[in-house]
Amino acid sequence: MSMDRKREQLMQNWVRTQLNDSKMVITPLTGDASFRSYLRAKSQDKSFIIMNAPPEKEDIGPWITIARRMRNASLNTPEIFSEDRKNGFILMSDLGDTTYLDALNADTVDVLYRDAISALFGMQQRCKADDLPVYDEVRLRTEMNLFPEWFLERHLGLKIRASERMIIERVFEKLVASALEQPQAFVHRDYHSRNLMRRDRENPGILDFQDAVRGPITYDLVSLLRDCYIEWPADKVLAWVNQYRDRLTKAGVIGDRELRFKRWFDWMGLQRHIKVLGIFARLNYRDGKPGYLKDLPRVLGYVLQVAGKNKDLGPFAEWLVDKTADIDLTQPREEA
Repeated sequence: MSMDRKREQLMQNWVRTQLNDSKMVITPLTGDASFRSYLRAKSQDKSFIIMNAPPEKEDIGPWITIARRMRNASLNTPEIFSEDRKNGFILMSDLGDTTYLDALNADTVDVLYRDAISALFGMQQRCKADDLPVYDEVRLRTEMNLFPEWFLERHLGLKIRASERMIIERVFEKLVASALEQPQAFVHRDYHSRNLMRRDRENPGILDFQDAVRGPITYDLVSLLRDCYIEWPADKVLAWVNQYRDRLTKAGVIGDRELRFKRWFDWMGLQRHIKVLGIFARLNYRDGKPGYLKDLPRVLGYVLQVAGKNKDLGPFAEWLVDKTADIDLTQPREEA
């Protein structure tokens, strides 16, 4: 999001004071799905990142708290050099321009995911979660309710009948139960290729962690391996899942040869992807950010892949296939 002139001048003056450099150069960076924006400051051959988070829109306090917690756990998050909580500015280290999404291909994926999976395991093992918001039933359902409101009704233009709501509700009940029966740990909530930075040392750099919660052990794993922005063959994903399960078993987090782990993983992904269908539609219609519509077919594919192979979820999959057939999900729908 763009800054008004007054706020831009306020930020520039603050950064100049922090860096003690009147000749620094500030350039904007691509924004994300939030109200925050980021800029790069070049000063005396050094590079810094500025976070601009208007205080009436976002509180930078959680970002600062989680950033320091993760750095103290030997994870590569930005180092905070200065903060202005009143005005919503942070001056931090620069983790570069190369996201995992930019760097991932068939030749690099194994090494990059090895590092990301190792960092995830360390995050779950070393980051305190007891004082974080809990990923409870209310939070899980609030997220999934974006699906009927924004994807089904607004994007597809459906009028959902009572019988159809019952089909959806039965799925929601199963997904909530599966999430809550898992071991609970530190959850990043957006651990995927756009928030991981490829680094030559201490790979990966980790961003966008401010919404961390205490939640299901498989949540971040499925965010990474069934990424909304890039897809990998099912056999590769299964191998990574089994490797992670073995790590958790050796660490005593889950029981020996935990047979439920794959179902936990699949159903956690289904909860996340149902939510994301609603979020991506909302980003277009409410927030004027149409760029996420192009990823809807991939996300829907994940939903149908999991729901379609489980007899308990089959009616939902069949219904959703029927409602999305012959529709170009990447195109916005005009209101009648």
